[in-house]
Amino acid sequence: MMKIIVETERLLLREVDLADAEGFYLMDSDPAVARYVGGKTVESLEKCREVILYVQEQYRLFGIGRWSVLLRETGAFIGWCGMKRMLGTNVNGQSDFIDVGYRFQQRHWGRGYATEAALACLHYGFEKMALPEICAFTDVHNDASRHVLRKIGLSEGEPFDWEEIERCVWYSAQREEWMEKMLRG
Repeated sequence: MMKIIVETERLLLREVDLADAEGFYLMDSDPAVARYVGGKTVESLEKCREVILYVQEQYRLFGIGRWSVLLRETGAFIGWCGMKRMLGTNVNGQSDFIDVGYRFQQRHWGRGYATEAALACLHYGFEKMALPEICAFTDVHNDASRHVLRKIGLSEGEPFDWEEIERCVWYSAQREEWMEKMLRG
């Protein structure tokens, strides 16, 4: 079993494992899930395995990466959430930043899992890793994701264009400001 990184009231976040490939495939082959991330569904289980190996390489290189999200009660894979070092990728004029992201199987939408998992990731990043800043970006039309990013305490920036996503919105939080905001509730 892979290392559990974070536990929340309802979720376990742990390192991804090749055994998660089927869960990844179920999620990423769904057109509704792919809608706001470029619209391309994954075409094979092998592609999911390649993604998992890439994430595992992020752990080795940077000590962070996306984590599998499991229901605490059953251990079932429901999606992923975590931080990714965006190095050499120009997003909104930024080329080296920590991105918090998440993706869940459609049947688990609307239950607060994205908020719970992403908030746990920010606590981990700011409190355990002492990261100075954590950023995120999403499709300007993805109201659910935008709501999550605001709810976890990220500040909204200006819209911008990026790769296959026509319009995105940038979000970010500085460590000290975010921690003060969380203390105030």
